[in-house]
Amino acid sequence: MSALTQSTPAAAQSGAAPEKELRPPSYWPFVVPALVVVLAIIIFPWVFTIWMSLNEWKVGSPTTFVGFSNYLRLASDPRFLESVVHTIAYTALSVLLPLVLGTFAAVVFHQKFAGRGFLRGVFIMPMMATPVAIALVWTMMFHPQLGVLNYLLSLVGIPAQLWVFHPATVIPSLVLVETWQWTPLVMLIVLGGLAAIPTEPYESAQIDGANLWQVFRFITLPLIMPFLFIAGMIRMIDAVKSFDIIFAITQGGPGSASETINIYLYSVAFTYYDLGYGSAIAVVFFLLIVALAAVMLYARQRMLWTEIASDA
Repeated sequence: MSALTQSTPAAAQSGAAPEKELRPPSYWPFVVPALVVVLAIIIFPWVFTIWMSLNEWKVGSPTTFVGFSNYLRLASDPRFLESVVHTIAYTALSVLLPLVLGTFAAVVFHQKFAGRGFLRGVFIMPMMATPVAIALVWTMMFHPQLGVLNYLLSLVGIPAQLWVFHPATVIPSLVLVETWQWTPLVMLIVLGGLAAIPTEPYESAQIDGANLWQVFRFITLPLIMPFLFIAGMIRMIDAVKSFDIIFAITQGGPGSASETINIYLYSVAFTYYDLGYGSAIAVVFFLLIVALAAVMLYARQRMLWTEIASDA
C-alpha cells in the first residue's frame, strides 16, 4: 500500500509535466519562398545601391572605395541643390492644386442633378490615361506657335506664352499637367468622405439659417479633413518622385529649369554614367521620401487621437 501510495504521486507528477517534443514550425515551407523573393527583389538591390554609393564607380573605370565622399559632394553640388528646390516647388503645387480643385469637384458631383454619373465618368478619364500619352498630347498643346493653349489665349486677348519652353513658366506648366491628371483621384477620395457624412448636421445648419459657405466651412470641411489628409499624402509621395511626365515633356529643360531630383539622378547615372554618385543621390532621395511619409503618418496619427479626444 505504501509502495502504491509513493508511486502514485510520482506518476501524477510525471503525467502533469510531460516532455514536449521540439519540432520545427510547419509554416516554414510557406514563408521561405516569400523571404527569398523579398531579399532578391527589395533588400539586395538596396544593399547593393548603398555599397555602390560608397564607391567611385564610372562605367569603363575601375571601382574605388571612397567612403562618404559622394554624400559630402552632394552638399556642394549646385545642380543637385537646384533640383531639390525644383522638387519642393513642383511637389507643393502638385499637391495643393489637386486638393483644392478635387474638393470643389467632389462637392459639385455630390449634388444630385441630371447626368451626374456620366459626368463623373468623363471627369475621371484623365486618371486612366498613360503618362507618356498624356505628355505627348500636352507637348503639342504647349507648342508656342501651333499649340491650342495659345490659340485659346488669343481668343481672349492674352499674348502667347512659351509654357514649357521658358525657365520661368516650365514648372507651373508641368504642374498644370499633373493637376489635370490627378485631380480626379482627389475627387474620388473626397466623394467617399462626403458619402459618409450624416445628414443631421446639414439639417441643423439649414434650420439655423447658415449659408453655403458656412455649411462648407464649419461642417463639410472638418468632416472630410481625414480624407483630404489621405489624398494629400498620396499625392505628395507620388509628386515628389514624379519622373515620366517631366522627362517626356522637357527632360529637365530648358537647361536645368525643370530638373527635379529624379531627373538629375537619371542624368548622373545614365547620361554621365557616374553610378557611384548616382547611387548616393538615390539613397538620399529614398531617405527623403521615407522621412516625408513618416511625418505625414505621424501627423495623421496625432489628428486621429485629437479626433478621439474631441469625440470623448
